Amino acid sequence: MTDSELDAIRAKRLVELQQQQQQQQQAGSNKNIQSSPEEKQQQQEDMRNTMLSSLLTQEARARLNMIALTKPEKGRMIEDILIQNARRGAFGGRKVKTINGKTNMID
Repeated sequence: MTDSELDAIRAKRLVELQQQQQQQQQAGSNKNIQSSPEEKQQQQEDMRNTMLSSLLTQEARARLNMIALTKPEKGRMIEDILIQNARRGAFGGRKVKTINGKTNMID
């Protein structure tokens, strides 16, 4: 497989994950049974982690986790930026290999 084929597969998978997330949100809002706030929070965190796992290489994910351990608010801010950029298609289906540029932007 060439890089362009892999990028196309990654982009397709990211779109599928986003569609699943939207469907789950719609299904959750259509239910008459109210979920507890803790369950909703856990579901959001699970979806967030799934999206970040699909966006980041293992090395970048490890780096982000180290940042989040030392500075939780900064780690969360970086995660938010990455997710927003992915939703806008800024990565073009590619995985993020490094997050050093993102941390420098925030400092």
